[in-house]
Amino acid sequence: MDSSEQRRKRKRLLRPSTPLPHLLSVRSFLLFFCFLLFLYLLSFKIPITPSSFRPVLVVSSFSLLSSSSSTTGVEPFRGFGRVLHPVRIEGRVLFPDHVLLLARNSGVSAEETLECAYVSGGNAVSLNVSSADDYDQSRVIFRCPLPPTNHSAMVTLRGVKDGFRAANLTAAPASWSKLVYTAALDGDTAVVFVKGLNLRPDRESNPSQFSCRFWLGKRVEVWTRAITAAQEIIRCSLPSRINKSPEKALGSSVTIGMISPLGVRTGEEHSRRRIVFPSVAEISSLESASGKGRGKKRELCVCTMVWNQASALREWITYHAWLGVERWFIYDNNSDDEIKSLIDLPDMRSLNVTRHVWPWIKTQEAGFSHCALRAKQECNWVAFMDVDEFFHLPYSSARRRFRKPGFASQNALRELVMTVSSSPSLQVGEIRTVCHSYGPSGLDRPPAQGVTVGYTCRLKNPERHKSIVRPDALDTTLLNVVHHFRLRKGFQYLDLPQGVAVINHYKYQVWEVFRAKFFRRVATYVADWKENQNEGSRDRAPGLGTEAIQPPNWRLQFCEVWDTGLRDFILANFAARSSMALLPWEIGP
Repeated sequence: MDSSEQRRKRKRLLRPSTPLPHLLSVRSFLLFFCFLLFLYLLSFKIPITPSSFRPVLVVSSFSLLSSSSSTTGVEPFRGFGRVLHPVRIEGRVLFPDHVLLLARNSGVSAEETLECAYVSGGNAVSLNVSSADDYDQSRVIFRCPLPPTNHSAMVTLRGVKDGFRAANLTAAPASWSKLVYTAALDGDTAVVFVKGLNLRPDRESNPSQFSCRFWLGKRVEVWTRAITAAQEIIRCSLPSRINKSPEKALGSSVTIGMISPLGVRTGEEHSRRRIVFPSVAEISSLESASGKGRGKKRELCVCTMVWNQASALREWITYHAWLGVERWFIYDNNSDDEIKSLIDLPDMRSLNVTRHVWPWIKTQEAGFSHCALRAKQECNWVAFMDVDEFFHLPYSSARRRFRKPGFASQNALRELVMTVSSSPSLQVGEIRTVCHSYGPSGLDRPPAQGVTVGYTCRLKNPERHKSIVRPDALDTTLLNVVHHFRLRKGFQYLDLPQGVAVINHYKYQVWEVFRAKFFRRVATYVADWKENQNEGSRDRAPGLGTEAIQPPNWRLQFCEVWDTGLRDFILANFAARSSMALLPWEIGP
């Protein structure tokens, strides 16, 4: 045993140790690797490409930048102590009053402090970003002022603090007059929204002249035929390779092609060419987080499109929630008021109110079609209305069709809709309600208790109507005229008697509120009031011209019938909740 143990010790002693040169080589390798790693990390702090050394100097928001429009070097943005990927601008849209930038959401929040940079020769001017928003699942948008004189509309972004530059991945800005601007997945089809088709507003068009081009991956281009075409909407079949898995189309870029006659007709034949529209559209999913995994759909929801209506939302939402509305889709059309912070409040979230950024101007019909697709995932019925329109279910001394006698109770509107749905003799796809238009009612200032209490004098005869629709009953074209939709074959609309329900439309409010309508009309096929077109349209206020000049007797106009029905109902049912006799929308959050 001893001898064997001694032999093992001798072997260990005789085993050669690690050579010194080998240790030095390993140590040198580790030092060299650390040096390379140091250079790599340093390159984020001090870019080493030649183009990155072009200096950027900003003295004020209107100062010049020493830069070139062809610069490709991009510094990463550093915010809150972390390195973020640079902003990648993937689309620019030139609107009449601003430039919209669509950027890949690669870590830079829409809340970061940025500036718009405009190139002019070798220099650029920087102006503050007007506003920014999260847009879809993967992109953010930035709104920039129109370029100064002699400056290009090839707007880019720079960080105010760190001077980073956004990568420019697109050519010249697309004109809003002709553009594919958004797209959505609907079953095994893609619904593509297009400005500049110039189709008839009130009827379906021939889809055979249209087709859709999908980019599946970076290099795979696939064309498919259009199924329907109407207004600003083209519906196309998905490429056959993803028909069984439509979700694979999500995030794909899409545009449309339109066959246009070219040259002189010869007999029955003439040459044709396909015009491809510029596009900033990617196919998105409209299923919300709150709708995923939800077994039962909500019975009654509301879609609306707003611009700077934050001050009106609380009254409108609180009242209609009491009547039974369970879900709200607020399409925000370029507001610059406090709407975002309002909808983010806990009491708004508890009512299932969500804000959806809709930056596309004069597209109310398309926006309502888009919202119908979104709501179809979650709702059996959807009301399409404005925030100055309020359902009123007047007192009834006797039982009426679809309603119990007496005053409206809580959830009365939802119960009315459910009663219509359950009628075995009707296949109703749309419920229409007439509107009574109210005037300033002698007021000079906005009523402190809200429009439902303050405005009590209206025109005698009703004007137009608004609708509650079944999304699954809509025609595949999604054609609408704001007030109502085209329905699929087999469905019909129902006109509610005025004794059952009406809509109080607080259309002609005090002048300081009403004059905002002169800024821009939201509907596609309605002329802006500043334009000398269709001055006799029912959309306009009688007697007003093309300038926002207050008539001397404005507060007394549009007053033919004093109607305090909804006012009395509001005070009886809502003011009693508070010991201070305040209405819920007066108290605030």
